[in-house]
Amino acid sequence: MKIGNLQTICRQEDNGKQQKLQKKRRRWKKAGFGSRILLFALCIIWGLSGNQRFTLAKTPEMQREKVQLESSAGQEEAGQPKAALPQPDITLYAKSAVLMDADSGRVLYEKNGYTHMPNASTTKIMTCILALEQGNMDDEVKVSSYAASMPKVRLGMAADDTFRLKDLLYSLMLESHNDSAVAIAEHIAGSVEKFAERMNQKAKELGCKDTYFITPNGLDGQNEAGVHGTTAEDLALIMSYCIKNEAFLQITRTASHQFTNLKGTKSYSCNNHNAFLQMMEGALSGKTGFTGNAGYCYVGALRREDRTFVVALLACGWPNNKTYKWADTKALMNYGLEQYQKTDVYEYGKTFPPVGVVGAEPENGRLYQDVTLPLIIPEEKLVVLKRADEEIKTIYDIPESLEAPLKEGQQVGSVRYYLGERQIAEIPVCAGKNVKKQESSWYWNYLLKLFFMEREFQGETTAK
Repeated sequence: MKIGNLQTICRQEDNGKQQKLQKKRRRWKKAGFGSRILLFALCIIWGLSGNQRFTLAKTPEMQREKVQLESSAGQEEAGQPKAALPQPDITLYAKSAVLMDADSGRVLYEKNGYTHMPNASTTKIMTCILALEQGNMDDEVKVSSYAASMPKVRLGMAADDTFRLKDLLYSLMLESHNDSAVAIAEHIAGSVEKFAERMNQKAKELGCKDTYFITPNGLDGQNEAGVHGTTAEDLALIMSYCIKNEAFLQITRTASHQFTNLKGTKSYSCNNHNAFLQMMEGALSGKTGFTGNAGYCYVGALRREDRTFVVALLACGWPNNKTYKWADTKALMNYGLEQYQKTDVYEYGKTFPPVGVVGAEPENGRLYQDVTLPLIIPEEKLVVLKRADEEIKTIYDIPESLEAPLKEGQQVGSVRYYLGERQIAEIPVCAGKNVKKQESSWYWNYLLKLFFMEREFQGETTAK
């Protein structure tokens, strides 16, 4: 065979091999392009179907679950706080009594404290606080014939006489004058009936559960809706509210007050009959009361350092046992002072593991990534009045998972503190960072990167 023919044959074989190789390369490229098109289609479908999360891990259920963690009181079932400890045996004359923490409204001791009973002139603390809030101390009060007709104890005002509201409030609280109470009620609301409506509305606002007022002075009363009266607990709640008002404290702590009617034709002198103010250090305020049905009643407040106690007594003896109320008040106040101290019960340094977030945009820009959210709890003092043998229980309401989007500082859970059966605080558990929602646009951007960066795409495919 000639050399020329041999070279021609070799070139033909080389051309054939090159053509076959080029065909293979075209098939490889076509296949790679098809794979990317397939991925493109899948991304569109997944994106339009609700931005379902791409992850190899199992998606947690989207619900909150109350997670019970170890607390200072041990583990107890969530939502079922430990019952209050048994009360001490304190001998009292009163048929109904309550010792209350005035700051929280928590009942520290009770004896038939939730029983509705007549409460006599202790009613006047509600009359006084409403007049302070809804009237003006310099208001001119004109006396009606009905007000002037009230039975003893009374100021002795005459119909059509006029007084300053301020002076009548001293008459009301220092001497417990019944005619002054009616004159105040008619001035504030137009009538005793309308004033009683305001009294009952205020009682509801303060959280009273079984209070019904008919008269502004506490004289026994009854109508189709019920009997005038309250409970020791409700009365203590009202007094806890009243002592926050400086004008109320000023009036009820004044030893004596002199005044005249506006014409200047009559002079009056009122003296404070609340003996408790001189009985114990820190005595703040109080109001006595008596009717034949109610017996002797009393409500008083005491403050020592950072502790404020209120005692309410109903049916605490009848004549000639006028001093029983002072003995009961001192016994309950001393019990509170001896047994209860202010304590900071906040659990400092408490941390929680991060929580998984569903539907979150990956932070590294890649398709497969679990996103977690750190949880933070604001630290703050939680000071409560408690006995040494009382335990604090904490219940943690922490979600198993969350759904994007989330903002830093957004509340996602809570920590509830219980003292006995009473919830004393709820601290928010918050998101520690921002988490974006994985939108459809994210998938488009991700696919475009894959489509135009073949080497990175092939590298990821090889790695997987």
